[in-house]
Amino acid sequence: MDKGTWAGIVLALGGIVAGLLLEGGNLSQILQPTAAMIVFGGTLGAVLVQFPLAVVREAFQRLAQVFFEPKRNPKDIVEQLVKYAYQARRLGMISLDSELETIQDPFLKKSLMLAVDGMEPQELRKMMELEIDNQAEHDDKIPHVFESAGGFAPTIGIIGAILGLIQVMQHLDKIDEVGRGIAVAFVATIYGVGSANLFFLPAAGKMRIRLRGEQNIREMTLEGVSSILEGINPRMLETKLVGFFAQLQRSYQAAELGGKASATPEQIRSTQ
Repeated sequence: MDKGTWAGIVLALGGIVAGLLLEGGNLSQILQPTAAMIVFGGTLGAVLVQFPLAVVREAFQRLAQVFFEPKRNPKDIVEQLVKYAYQARRLGMISLDSELETIQDPFLKKSLMLAVDGMEPQELRKMMELEIDNQAEHDDKIPHVFESAGGFAPTIGIIGAILGLIQVMQHLDKIDEVGRGIAVAFVATIYGVGSANLFFLPAAGKMRIRLRGEQNIREMTLEGVSSILEGINPRMLETKLVGFFAQLQRSYQAAELGGKASATPEQIRSTQ
């Protein structure tokens, strides 16, 4: 469980509700099913217009990544690759063929299978780097779904508010209900702005971090398998992979902070 995500949601909602109650309001004032239907139904419809159904479905399937920490630990991957390096050093690359059935990670399994089949290290790198790039391009669409939802929701909330005001204006003869009707109409705006800034946009940011972490692991995995194929010393491999992953992490963090001068994965590989 990602404690930061859960704590953030509780803190944000708790602060808003506490502020409402301190101002003398109550929860029934903002619990409006009609407004929720307009905002969330309209937002989902707009997202489906912009993105293919398969991409939207995958985005919601990956939503759990926002609330739970990834199961894969980079240290476990390093230990696994070092173990394969020792085995290949003692028994040869062909001995790793028996390990393929036990590997759960598709990328590691494919890379190791190509290595066992005798592919040259440079060809292996070229082929698997292309797969990494293709996967990265595919993964980049997932956060965009929630970023788009965060852009649509406030506008659709305004549409809901206007629809509510139209209904109010049609009943100006009941002046005692006009104030209450206007208050209800603006609940849609709260839903739109609130959902965008408390969920959709933060979820997109957290998901982008998770996907970048998966790409880091694929980069490190390829470096490890290629080094095993080149016959590197297992102890040197462990040091190399730990440093490689740490360097990638620093590079990506600097890039996300706006540092355009940070190295790319290809530049980092060239310095290894």
